[in-house]
Amino acid sequence: MPQGARRTVLNFPSAFLGGNRTQRIGLPFCCLIWRLQFPPLLLLGVTCHAVVGSLWRPSFQGNANLLHLSRNRSNPDQGYCERGARLASSLDFWTLSSENLIAVLPTDPVRENYVRKVKNCVFSIAFPTPFQSRVRLVAVSKEVLEDILDLDLSVSETDDFIQLVSGGKIVFGSIPLAHRYGGHQFGIWADQLGDGRAHLIGIYMNRQGKKWELQLKGSGKTPYSRNGDGRAILRSSVREFLCSEALHYLGIPTSRAASLVVSDDVVWRDQFYNGNLAKERGAVVLRVAKSWFRIGSLEILTHYGELDLLRMLLDFIIQEYFPLVDVKEPNRYVDFFSIVVFETAQLIALWMSVGFAHDFVPNTSDDERRYKIGNQANIGMFNLNKLLQALNPLLNPRQKQLATQILKEYPVLYYTRFRELFKAKLGLLGKSEGDDDLIAFLLHLMEKTEADFTMTFRQLSEITQSQLQELVIPQEFWALKMISEHKLFPAWVSQYLSRLKSNISDSDSERRKRMTAINPRYVLKNWMAESAVQKAERNDFSEVHLLQQVLRHPFQKHSAAERAGYSSPTPSWARDLRVSCSS
Repeated sequence: MPQGARRTVLNFPSAFLGGNRTQRIGLPFCCLIWRLQFPPLLLLGVTCHAVVGSLWRPSFQGNANLLHLSRNRSNPDQGYCERGARLASSLDFWTLSSENLIAVLPTDPVRENYVRKVKNCVFSIAFPTPFQSRVRLVAVSKEVLEDILDLDLSVSETDDFIQLVSGGKIVFGSIPLAHRYGGHQFGIWADQLGDGRAHLIGIYMNRQGKKWELQLKGSGKTPYSRNGDGRAILRSSVREFLCSEALHYLGIPTSRAASLVVSDDVVWRDQFYNGNLAKERGAVVLRVAKSWFRIGSLEILTHYGELDLLRMLLDFIIQEYFPLVDVKEPNRYVDFFSIVVFETAQLIALWMSVGFAHDFVPNTSDDERRYKIGNQANIGMFNLNKLLQALNPLLNPRQKQLATQILKEYPVLYYTRFRELFKAKLGLLGKSEGDDDLIAFLLHLMEKTEADFTMTFRQLSEITQSQLQELVIPQEFWALKMISEHKLFPAWVSQYLSRLKSNISDSDSERRKRMTAINPRYVLKNWMAESAVQKAERNDFSEVHLLQQVLRHPFQKHSAAERAGYSSPTPSWARDLRVSCSS
């Protein structure tokens, strides 16, 4: 299940870009933020010097082996940092470190890896559990490897790389960590959650001086696994890999997926919780982000009254990730909260502008439809309210008043950005009193006709004003043709064309050029992901690779994508697809 769909913890989904039947979308105020995006989102200290590994290893040895590269220790003459801008052709000299995290934030004093209640720490030291069977590389992101991790694509063909990204071995100098956090499930406090199937394997600083945290998802049990087995399966991992890359190329801040591997290890799953257990294969995604801290990182500390640790973690987060906030300022926590509220509103509005949700069909576990797309902006408000509750013990009465007022501004911030984005999607320039009504009118027609969200806006970007004015929509504009069957469509077209006339010094060709640059032709819909998953489960990864290629250029027409039907109506076989917690 997408983590954001069940807890206050704002974490990136393993889901996909949503289904596009706006029957489920409703009107503008919607969408769910998955992970707290700390504005510059810098990460904790990694250096090219692997110093702590040999000091910590004897006490914390786990299941994963040490990736002992004979030249891996930094060398002033040969070290990776000194090699300038060249990409590494192997993992020699390429190092990770957990040094600054462990030095600043307390770790669980219990070293054994068994499920338990953990207190008075931020991390537990936990090693990945290697697969017992063959491991196969399904997909890799060339851009993540080269632009973020400074690795030549050829490195992905090496056994060292496969061992690293599957959790089989740990790079020298890294201490794998599982993060402790808490949160809510369906609005109810669920207490300790934590990284139950994820391991932070280290932090890397690349040649641009940017720091990235590397995390394996599906890499085995941790103290936070509860009743789980610590594994991810192929179908959910395919969705996560494709979704994270799709969001990135749509211009939406997100974690990135570096690689996806699958094993022959058997993992048992009851996909729809109906008693039908089935054998599936374990898989691991190596994902990178500038930070994996989340609201639940703070909530758990407040819940257990660990206020000194709460203050320590907050100050650390502010100092590392919020350069605009002075960590010595008495009102720093209010300033921090203000930025988070603003950025949350901006991000949710941006997601909504491309129709993003974990699916247009609520998760099968979501009986109350709490996380359907029409509720998601409100869930963002819920999450921010929980963040404020976590901060409250550190605020004086005046600061609490200020923070409460800041939270009240969230709807205005969200809808202001929403309006800006949807005006641009419609090619509107300047301001007009009727813009809100024009946007809402179109969304209403889309909802009533169950029109495809993505293709409605894309086809409005491609159709000429003269074609619209004639009200005889060519078949190639199939989404608009669906909307044209509504009796109020002519009225909307009249208002829209009248509004376009107010665009000063604009031409129809310029409008279409402007709109096609921001309205994607391809997003990762549920049925596309499902088609790729079904093939992948037969060891055919061709559609995973095709989607990866297509989604890198979502605004450009792609012949292979057209043949695959990625800009066509949802196929009949996929109309009733469902997702679950394990999807």
